[in-house]
Amino acid sequence: MVFVYIVRCNFNEPGKEEAWNAWYSGPKIAQMLAKPHFRTCQRFRLASGSGRGYLALWTLRSPQAFRTMEYASDWGFFEWARHVTDWSRDLFDGGLAPEAVFAVAARGALHTVAFDGMTREDADTARAVIARSNPDMIWLPVIGLDRHTPMIGLEPLPDLTETRYDSRNHGPRVQEAVYRPISEWCTAEMESR
Repeated sequence: MVFVYIVRCNFNEPGKEEAWNAWYSGPKIAQMLAKPHFRTCQRFRLASGSGRGYLALWTLRSPQAFRTMEYASDWGFFEWARHVTDWSRDLFDGGLAPEAVFAVAARGALHTVAFDGMTREDADTARAVIARSNPDMIWLPVIGLDRHTPMIGLEPLPDLTETRYDSRNHGPRVQEAVYRPISEWCTAEMESR
């Protein structure tokens, strides 16, 4: 079983954004993948649609990842905390999906749909409409942490130009977006070398 941990945020200090991205996509990913239960990570930046400017997608072996001494003692975001806004941390049930299904190629994209602030019932109704035109989207129910959205839809695409993103208005609380990768897909095995 795989668990998907998604961090979404904006960054409000353009003069420090390049340094923040270098830190997050380098030392921060390496630090987290050395902790128990963290398996993979890839970071993304908003290319089109609605949603937060950044998204980090982690896969985990267990929700216990957030209860380990290693995680609690060395979180490491302190230098950047005042510049990170609209931050959310949600944990999703990835079921039996292999970790690699969430990897996005360097020239690919990640199509996402989130339902922040909606009830599960309203999100299910909106998801049913969106799923008709996006049959390959992987729908993950939220199971922990902040629970900003009752579920999230993820669809890795091989090419940024091949967006199956439908710009129809699904309602003010549906955030449909396409993100481009700003880091490679990193695995715990890569970091242990």
